Amino acid sequence: MTQDETALDQAARRLDRALALLEQELAGRRSGGEGELFDPARSSLAAELERSRAREQALQTAGAEASRALGQAIAEIESVLGGGKGD
Repeated sequence: MTQDETALDQAARRLDRALALLEQELAGRRSGGEGELFDPARSSLAAELERSRAREQALQTAGAEASRALGQAIAEIESVLGGGKGD
């Protein structure tokens, strides 16, 4: 056995162990067990989703305020233009 084959064998064993751990984790999730493999990512995504929802709400509020202000400006312009036509 050469040194390269030994390194390759070690890498293959590490990969096998990692795959076995992943399979155990996924099997635990399918059976309703609480696994920790994806918990940090899930927490991060949940926080990001909450921030996005808050930003969406703020943008909707700002859009509604802008729409009201634009409607008021249009009404004022129409009032001025309409008042000038009757003269």
